Amino acid sequence: MLTIENIHVAYQKGHEILKGIQLYIPNGEVHGLVGLNGAGKTTLLNTLFQFIPPLAGHITYQEKPLERKEVAYLEAENFFYPYMTGYEYLDLFPGKQTDYNIWGEVFNLPLKEITESYSTGMRKKLALLAVLKQDKPVLILDEPFNGLDLESVQIVTHLLNKLRKPDRAILITSHIFETLTHCCDQIHYLEKGIIKKSYSKEEFDRLGNELRETINSRIDTLSTELFL
Repeated sequence: MLTIENIHVAYQKGHEILKGIQLYIPNGEVHGLVGLNGAGKTTLLNTLFQFIPPLAGHITYQEKPLERKEVAYLEAENFFYPYMTGYEYLDLFPGKQTDYNIWGEVFNLPLKEITESYSTGMRKKLALLAVLKQDKPVLILDEPFNGLDLESVQIVTHLLNKLRKPDRAILITSHIFETLTHCCDQIHYLEKGIIKKSYSKEEFDRLGNELRETINSRIDTLSTELFL
């Protein structure tokens, strides 16, 4: 189990972004994280990957302090070296032996071509393959569906369901709520640096309605001020 206990994070003194995050992700499950812009989603993921040290709290995996080598992290924005082919990019990452040709066929990726010729969605799929190749026990995916076409969304959703294993915990974010409902066992709603509520599969519809109501209320307020 991935355990996040009372995590506090601040970028500057006196201004906390995360305010005591409590989260428990059992092995064999996929958990989603949603929240409006500025809620702290990416900050939490960066803390899990040890880009950011917490002010307080503990992060453990299997009751031991989480180590960076146990985590495979797909960032929302990925860096690609120039003049590098898809094959060469995948070779940069350690992991189990993988038949790149099969992966390339599944994702419709021209792995022999340089990544500058790739579309946004193709780059996202290539970065995801590099993360999956590492075969780590903790998998963190920040916006894995961003930029993907309809077919690729279905492929990634199917893969996430296949990735459930007794020795792996998975946490993903997505600004497209429906993508999470098809692959998550629980979804956690992050608001102003705290987990406001966690929702089981049976409660996903209620969470979706609550998110829409929150967003619509915000739009109504802003549009009223705009057109005064």
